[in-house]
Amino acid sequence: MTGLKDRIFDALDQRKDEMIAIRRHLHEYPELSFHETKTSQYIRDFYEGKDCKVVANVGTGYGITIDIQGGRPGKSLAIRADFDALPIEEASGVPFTSKNPGVMHACGHDGHTAYMLILADTLIQFKEELPGMVRIIHQPAEEVPPGGSKDMIEGGCLEGIDNVLGIHVMSTMDVGKVYYHKGGIHTGRATFKLTITGKGGHGSAPQDANDAIVAGAQFVTAAQTIVSRRISPFDAVTVTIGSFDGKGSANVIKESVTLEGDVRMMDEANRPVVEAQFKQILEGISQAFGVTYDLEYGNDYPVCMNDEKLTEKVIHAIESAGIPEVSGVEDVGPQTASEDFAYYALERPSCFIWVGAHEPGTPVYPHHNPKFTIDEGCLIISAKAMASAVLAYLEEE
Repeated sequence: MTGLKDRIFDALDQRKDEMIAIRRHLHEYPELSFHETKTSQYIRDFYEGKDCKVVANVGTGYGITIDIQGGRPGKSLAIRADFDALPIEEASGVPFTSKNPGVMHACGHDGHTAYMLILADTLIQFKEELPGMVRIIHQPAEEVPPGGSKDMIEGGCLEGIDNVLGIHVMSTMDVGKVYYHKGGIHTGRATFKLTITGKGGHGSAPQDANDAIVAGAQFVTAAQTIVSRRISPFDAVTVTIGSFDGKGSANVIKESVTLEGDVRMMDEANRPVVEAQFKQILEGISQAFGVTYDLEYGNDYPVCMNDEKLTEKVIHAIESAGIPEVSGVEDVGPQTASEDFAYYALERPSCFIWVGAHEPGTPVYPHHNPKFTIDEGCLIISAKAMASAVLAYLEEE
């Protein structure tokens, strides 16, 4: 398929500017998870009249699948791109900044959708020369648990599919490079909301009250011992208290406080250990301080696992493709963030890779930062890297 690959690359090159224009349009009009009505419609409109099968509203949300049936029998591969944004006020300074106050594409999902639309249209153009079938998964709600992937899987998006591939552009990794890792690549996650209730009172008479802030502060400190004293130092686990709602008047002892945060782990075996210790510490604080508590503890995204054999094939395909924009392919190790692509990997052998999106010599703004930006050269790299993997996969016996 070398000749076909070159023709697909040429077709992608001719539409590079269109890819960037789509990304910028989506960037201007971001929508939050589970509310992506206009984005979903934009994607559906793009495929209007094209020679493919479009299924909208997959699951209960705004997910879309596009089936591109090849001209010969073969395997069935799904490739996924997410399209939701974040509740962040943009401060990037780009001329196509968000027009929706308090909402921003601060993770690159606009770029994922842009490259995938042009790649899908290009594959449709050459579909008669392809064996097997490619299913495009346009997925909403990656950012908010339970995540759009789980809902789409329950809606049947993996029916008849053998394997799944995905790409994430990364503002913390250099543009021009493709990165990978075998095995565990993204942490599993749990989230919690904890309300501790004591007895409110006057600051001048603490003996007549029961300070919920003191009990909450004790929990914040004690919870950090879960990782330092209950988890092997060779394992990656974090316990984060991201919010402590203790605001009040200077002379008032708070009756209740609410804490929120998350737990992440690279080994699923540590998930029940952390949860058990979390609740044990709460019970001890409840008795020691004479307070009550209400806990919402939810286990959501699993550890994301790359199938080793499939990952080897994908990386070999990209390395062998001679992509002129790619200067290197590197094993970057596991990443500490969580990713709902993990649900696909639970169902089918899968591979998820990263494409660098940081322009060397410019400030590094991480994902979910108000100044987050990407070097748009990552879009054509993503399209060609995924095209290389798709062609190599389909032509394999």
